[in-house]
This record gives sequence, structure tokens and C-alpha cells, in this order.
Amino acid sequence: MEITEEAYGKALWILNKCSTPNGFFAAFPGYDMVFARDSMIISLGTSLLGDDKMKEAYRNSLITLAKNQSPKGQIPNAVDKFSKREHHVDFMSIDSSLWFIIGHYNYRDKYKDNSLFNKYRRNIEMAFDWLACQDTGEDSMPEQLPTTDWQDAFPHRYGHTINTQALYYHALRLAGKNREADRLKEVVNNSKDFGLWNGDFYLPWRWKNHGKYHEKGEWFDTLGNLLAVIFELADEKRAEKILAYIKKHRIDEPYPIKAIYPPIKRGSKDWQDYFLDCEAGTPSHYLNAGIWTYVGAFYVLALIKLKKFKEAEMQLEKLAKANLKNNGNFAEWLNGKTGNIGKSEAGVESYQGWNAGMYILAYESLKSRKVLI
Repeated sequence: MEITEEAYGKALWILNKCSTPNGFFAAFPGYDMVFARDSMIISLGTSLLGDDKMKEAYRNSLITLAKNQSPKGQIPNAVDKFSKREHHVDFMSIDSSLWFIIGHYNYRDKYKDNSLFNKYRRNIEMAFDWLACQDTGEDSMPEQLPTTDWQDAFPHRYGHTINTQALYYHALRLAGKNREADRLKEVVNNSKDFGLWNGDFYLPWRWKNHGKYHEKGEWFDTLGNLLAVIFELADEKRAEKILAYIKKHRIDEPYPIKAIYPPIKRGSKDWQDYFLDCEAGTPSHYLNAGIWTYVGAFYVLALIKLKKFKEAEMQLEKLAKANLKNNGNFAEWLNGKTGNIGKSEAGVESYQGWNAGMYILAYESLKSRKVLI
């Protein structure tokens, strides 16, 4: 277990570097702005540490996001006001609002502190209202446009995505909106026209049916499926099938875990030429079946959820090895075939905060033998 403890120590160092008076920056150096999803995912791990500096960074992340919320209730994707660049706020993401809601509940519960939640209760309600307005089909499932969640450059998806449905389901449960959550779960799992379950895993996205023609993706979206397991959108039988699919197709090799499976290649029905504008244009690079260790930590959590502790221990050790490459910089992504470190979209070699935060969460959850979110 020495390597897992070494990675834990390096994760703490990275998280301290990413902690700023304005909130958690996504990386050090490089992504020197407050991203909603990055800062909230980082905070899932830091909220277990009892560290005052990181608690303050978590708190300030939520405050920064709330202060830059749109009049309609949307939480920004990124607040970029803390560098020499021209200051701006980016929107056009659906999961930012979802992670903001989840982050507030996590802060309240982990720190046993209602003050921040109560102060920004209206902001939370506005975020829920904005999300409800994304349900254009009035089917309990918010729809999204392409490139409007963490997979912002690849691949092309729209309509109902499993990533968004899993996050929304969890947010509804946290808020005690159980009637809406129950309806969402029923539609996702069982609806003939709108459901996402294909018998082995959840489809990455689905939109309208046109007679015999269906708009849907059929590749495996790793994070979306893992979130469905962890947040119990999937029942135990479905959860077991998802994990079996990962093992059967070696999606967790050489390190946990590839972002999608299989890679999307030029000429396939899922291909879009704009993929060539980033590293994802090459199979096994970046989001195109590249390895993302923060998602790998969610894989460890899914294994713990199903009480597969021995397998979780093995995957945590592999996760530690991946994160410790290149002097332990918890690299943004690794090549899905070789496991070699890939080129960061930040343009510099940086230490990735969400990889570090999620490693802490996976480590502590395995130690406790339960998922700590």
C-alpha cells in the first residue's frame, strides 16, 4: 500500500496549490480559473480532510459561482477573473448548475454547517428552476446541446445524456424532490421511447425517434454510467452489468479508466470533423478513449458501492501508479493504449486538481468501506 499512500501525499500537495482565496483553481499551473465542475469535484475529496485552508477554498468556490450566476439561474462553466487575461465568465454548460447544487449539499453535510446553504438558498432554487426549463420534452429529463458538459470538445451528443440524468437524479434526491426523481428513474430505465438502458449499459445519449430512424449514440460513456451506479439511478442488477461490461472490454486497462469505449474513428457514424480541432481527433487520445484518472476514482467508488473491495484495492493501486507518473503531476489524461501522459489542453504541464481531489475521495471511501458522497 506504500504507493497508494505516496499518491495520497502528493494529492494533498496539489490540492494546497489549487486552493486560492477565490476558490479552487482547476490546476496548478494552467487552468487558473474557477470551473464549476472542477471545483465541486475537487471538493468531494477535500471536504473529508478537516483542512481549514481547503474548507475556505471550497466555500469561496461556491461564493464565486453564485456571484456570477446568470439572471435566469444558470451557474457558469468558468469564472475567469483572476489572471492578467481579459476577465470573462463562460456559460453554455448544463452540468455546472448540477455540480453547484450537489456541491452545496455536500458542503452543508460534510461540515455540519447550514450557514452557506441558507445564505445561497435562492441561488440553489434558481439553478433548479433553470434546469427544469431545460426539460423541453416535459418528460422529467433535461435535454442538452452538444458540447455542454465536461466532454465539451468531444464527442457529439445532444438530447438526453446519461451523465446529466445521473447528476440530476442525485440533485433531486438531495433536495428531497422524490416524486421528480422517481419519475426520472422510471423513464431512464424503462421508457420504450425515451429510456437509456440498452441491456448492458446506459446509452451515452438519445433524442427523437423518426419511424425506424433513431437519434442515439451506442458507445459506452464511462463517467455517466459510473455516476448512475454510485447515485443509484441503476439498480443492483444494472450496476453489476455495467461493471461487467467494463471488465469484459478492459476499459480499466492499462489504468482506470478510459473516458469512452470504443474510440470514435474518422468515417464512423459518430464522427464529426470538428473533433480534429483537439487531441480527441486521434483515437485513444484525450476524451476519445483516453484515460482520465478522476473518472478512474469514480470507478473505484462504483466498486465500493457494490462491495467489491478487493477489486477496488487493486484499481486504487493502479490509479496511484497512473497519478504518480512524471513526478506525480496527476496528469490531465493518459493515452488509452500505452498509458503514457498526453498533452494538456492547458498548454503547460500542470498538476490536475480534480484528479487529486477524487483520489482522496476514493482512498478514504475504500478505507471506510463505503462511498463517502
